[in-house]
Amino acid sequence: MGAEGWCLLLCLLLSRVADAVERQWRAVDVVLDCFLMEEGGHRGAFARSGNKMKALLVLKQAPVPDDGSLEGLTDFQVGTLAKDDPPITFEASVNLVQLPQAEALLHADCGGKEVTCEISRYFLQARQEATVETAAWFITNVQVSGGGPSISMVMKTLGDAEKGAALHPTLNVPLSPQGTVPTAVEFQVTTQTPSLNLLLGSTASLHCGFSMAPGLDLTSVEWRQQHGGSGHLVYSWTTMGQGQAQREGATLDPEQLLMAGDATLTLPSLTVKDEGAYICQITTSLYQTQQIVQLHVQAAPKVRLSLVNEAHSHTLICSVTGYYPLDVTVTWIREELGGALVPVSDASFSSLRQSAAGTYSISSSLTADPGSAGATYTCHITHISLKDPLVANTWVAPQAKRQKKKKKKKKPEKSTEQGTAFGILFASSLFLLALLFLGLQRRQGKKEPGRSRLWP
Repeated sequence: MGAEGWCLLLCLLLSRVADAVERQWRAVDVVLDCFLMEEGGHRGAFARSGNKMKALLVLKQAPVPDDGSLEGLTDFQVGTLAKDDPPITFEASVNLVQLPQAEALLHADCGGKEVTCEISRYFLQARQEATVETAAWFITNVQVSGGGPSISMVMKTLGDAEKGAALHPTLNVPLSPQGTVPTAVEFQVTTQTPSLNLLLGSTASLHCGFSMAPGLDLTSVEWRQQHGGSGHLVYSWTTMGQGQAQREGATLDPEQLLMAGDATLTLPSLTVKDEGAYICQITTSLYQTQQIVQLHVQAAPKVRLSLVNEAHSHTLICSVTGYYPLDVTVTWIREELGGALVPVSDASFSSLRQSAAGTYSISSSLTADPGSAGATYTCHITHISLKDPLVANTWVAPQAKRQKKKKKKKKPEKSTEQGTAFGILFASSLFLLALLFLGLQRRQGKKEPGRSRLWP
């Protein structure tokens, strides 16, 4: 093997070692400030009513990748809590489920992101409650700002009041000797993409993953769409292993669903009708939880600037076509000689037009005033689908100066008119004389045979 071969092999080994170092895992306590919603039970959505109480959620020994930044991180200690008004503390074991979002929760503060956390009672269906031992369940809904993951976790209380465990005075659930509420996460549903902005005609991948404790069975998966106050089923999967798509082209990988807990929905060739809130509902033999993915469909506008030269003015027309959603801003700027930029506010707009595909079009017109030196007019378009404003510009030349002197009207020459009239009169007279002469000749010709001549 040559020097280059050994070098490549060494680089490959070093990269694998680096990857192994980056992928080292460490179990840490992830502590989240939460609110306990005392009233109402939920199945995977943030509470809308009820009294809020301060709470603390401690995800005990959650495995996260350790790249060296976790050095000096210590486990949660109950003694560090304020003694005058301590929050209700839930210690949740994550040994029964996979929680790949623990890293995002742990480093949210360092990344300048906020974590919204709400805990509320979770109620099983009546037929399910009869099959389980006496216990209490809570559901925690966690949302990381800035497009971070959204997680719903069903927690089951631990501890046995019959063995002398103290009960929480408000929740009436067993407490640990340290005064915390011990629980275990038995089911979690998450999405890494709670909000998506995609272009018209592209393919959407709506992520929904889940993990459940041993002994639970997956029974069904449903994706539903809600938009404009109405909802309908998009895709469903049952224990029979059969998926039914109500939207053409919608797919879900059954193998990934069963092996990796991946219920991601794929929607090809997006249209305006695909926009809305998509609810991923995962149902097991005991629990049912959901996640919501907001899908926003966008279409970037196209612009065309035309100049219409009229008799006494220049009209500019800025046509903006094929955009979605509705909100668009069209502004005009005039750049005068020397580079001065002057906003123009007297533009008019056409009525809004909508195509069969659902996209919009509008036109803005402006009467240009280029002055004596000419000016450049620019049409600016801003839209949510555009990273930078869309612009179109044109140069408008100065208008030609109108002649101030009025042209004198030419009077017709009298001699010419009189000469023409005299010629016509003369020709008519000759014609009449010729007719008269011919008439006399004919009359004389008729009289000559009967006439006698007298001789002196």
